[in-house]
Amino acid sequence: MMRRGWTLERALFTLAGGMTLLSAMLAWLVSPWFLLLTAFVGLNQWLFAAVGDCPASLVLRRVCHLRPAASAAHEPGVAPGAR
Repeated sequence: MMRRGWTLERALFTLAGGMTLLSAMLAWLVSPWFLLLTAFVGLNQWLFAAVGDCPASLVLRRVCHLRPAASAAHEPGVAPGAR
């Protein structure tokens, strides 16, 4: 099985999880105000689920050239189910 890289959704889940863990750790060690970062991450996750885009997804598409899993599965030369 050949892997072609990360999809947009996988990168977003990784970024959101990392930011959530970082903000929880900073809230515990530095200031509870860092929980606002956790709320911001959660709001962006809801935005992505509802609309299909969030600020991080727009940046990842333009800078890293990542595509959603649905469009990545329809690449020419990639058999369905090969992901």
